[in-house]
Amino acid sequence: MTSAAAVSLLRGAAESGSPSAPAVNLHARASADFGAKLQRAVATLQAAAAAGPVKQASSLGAEDMVITHLINRHALPITIFVLDTGLLHAETLALLENLKAQQQAHPHAPIEVYRPVQEAAEQFVAREGHDAMYRSIELRKACCGIRKMEPLSRALAGQAGWITGLRREQSSARAEVLTIDRSEEATRGLTKYSPLADWTWGDVWHYIALHQVAYNPLHDRFYPSIGCAPCTRAVTLGEDFRAGRWWWESESGAKECGLHVSHNPANAKHEEAPA
Repeated sequence: MTSAAAVSLLRGAAESGSPSAPAVNLHARASADFGAKLQRAVATLQAAAAAGPVKQASSLGAEDMVITHLINRHALPITIFVLDTGLLHAETLALLENLKAQQQAHPHAPIEVYRPVQEAAEQFVAREGHDAMYRSIELRKACCGIRKMEPLSRALAGQAGWITGLRREQSSARAEVLTIDRSEEATRGLTKYSPLADWTWGDVWHYIALHQVAYNPLHDRFYPSIGCAPCTRAVTLGEDFRAGRWWWESESGAKECGLHVSHNPANAKHEEAPA
């Protein structure tokens, strides 16, 4: 499907009042050099596995499902972990259960689930309320700290690196994402691998269509980026990938929870995976 056709389908769905349209039909269109991008992505994952121990951080978004499929397809010894914040959409939780069942057939790539410390989450809600994230950026980041950052530190304990689904196209804050990044301020002291850094949204969905990869049905309802339910909405025609995240906050600054801090590319130690 051409870009113009995808826009037409999206506009038609919006004008008809339809709440959804198949994401595969909307977006699956590969770049001319998709084959080379795929080879580089596999080489990056192989390099990560060889340098291990390493884990894939999965939000169960489209990019992460592609990476998990590549890990399984190439039988790479890479553990997959998901942060269950306690506020995920029902659709995301259902996909997580499906993934757990799927990974039983792939013992080389077990799945782990990390949750916030229950007492800390309950105390925050008791003190600040369920809607705290809407009142200030500071409170929203405090919530992210309890529900994402602390569990992340447990997930990555003892690891040499971690794998993400970051892509340069996702936002201006991610435009300098490196395929292999060793910069301290961006990687928490670990090597950070982003095998899909140079992929387009069309590349992601082309792979999903080609291999019939399971994905979150929220993508069919115009959620290109999916986080916690209170902090994510669908996007509209013309908005960027992450416009639906913390949409009530000022447009100035990066829309990030802290998992992926921005870095100065001038200070980064960048390398490509071996061809």
